Amino acid sequence: MQRRNPLKLNPLQLRTLTVLQALAATDGAGEPGPAEGEYTIRRFPGRHADHFHIGEFVVSGSDATGLFNEAVWNALARKGLARSEWPAAMILTAEGLAYDSGLAGEILHRGSH
Repeated sequence: MQRRNPLKLNPLQLRTLTVLQALAATDGAGEPGPAEGEYTIRRFPGRHADHFHIGEFVVSGSDATGLFNEAVWNALARKGLARSEWPAAMILTAEGLAYDSGLAGEILHRGSH
């Protein structure tokens, strides 16, 4: 049985990773690479009132504060889940793309207005 959150990410890091994974699955947020299995995110969502739109999802602004926090980017990099090019780009490693935060269903909401 695989342990939940084996890298012991804190709640902010887990939420940020979940949002980054959603961005990696969204057309136009970046591109695959530079290494195989990685994804470089270059375009981050702008706030729309108190939330963000990421593809088909709506994310509360409070769940995405780590997107604009250099310390969170550095923590994800230290854990091997990403490589930071603060503030221009975040490269999610294969491990980062595959890491199960357990939060996708909780913070990625389908909907529009």
